[in-house]
Amino acid sequence: MRRLNLFVKGNVDLRDSLLVSSVGGKLQWNGINEIVRQAFPGHLVRVRHETCTRSDALTATDGTIPEGLTDRALALGPYPLESQFGRKVFETASDVVVFSLQPDVFNNLWRHRHDGYLFYPHGWPDWPAGERQWLRECFEDVGYLDAGTSMKHLGRICQEIRASSDAHILIYNVPAAIPGEQVHCYSGLGEILSTRIRRFNLALIELAQELGISVVDVDALVSCAGADRVRVGPVHLTGEGQRLVAQEVVRILQDLGCFD
Repeated sequence: MRRLNLFVKGNVDLRDSLLVSSVGGKLQWNGINEIVRQAFPGHLVRVRHETCTRSDALTATDGTIPEGLTDRALALGPYPLESQFGRKVFETASDVVVFSLQPDVFNNLWRHRHDGYLFYPHGWPDWPAGERQWLRECFEDVGYLDAGTSMKHLGRICQEIRASSDAHILIYNVPAAIPGEQVHCYSGLGEILSTRIRRFNLALIELAQELGISVVDVDALVSCAGADRVRVGPVHLTGEGQRLVAQEVVRILQDLGCFD
């Protein structure tokens, strides 16, 4: 059995398509090996998944969890401190590393007022009152990334991986079709979500041209299949949508020679 090791640093779009997806205890999609077992017998993909808050937080961390966070039992859901401040994606031997634009498009982070580190207080509105007060006193909301800053940090991440590894690098883009959005006049709207996503997707193409990384064009896959059919809300896909994305990842890996 030949094993292909994937380190997947991202959120639900990566986990659902490459590892496993279930809704209400019902399996929707069982991951990339559903395709690999049939297309490439004798091969097995090992997927190691870790959530990601944002690219700028990943480039800033040295792997140490700040002391001010370790003594608090914060309900961070799928974003534990170990993944928020870890550097395993740089330290783990992998054949392929997979990222996504999703964290940079959707997540806003908070910065510690004194120590300056970035933190993602996932679910903070539901925290106890004392923890919410602590958050507001010690941190400031820094808002969302713009596409240019995102590409700068993603570029640094790719270069750091390549400095010590021959791993192939793949980055998912984000579907720009937003369910229910029916805008025809953009005057005075500023940057709405679909426009923001398109801006990031175009910037990723330029980054890929510069660095030679691979783009998993989720936007095109969803558009061709029909967003109303394979997409659920702004970040989730149906089981069929996840299968389409996984098939595209396998196609890219084959093109890169990973199954030779």
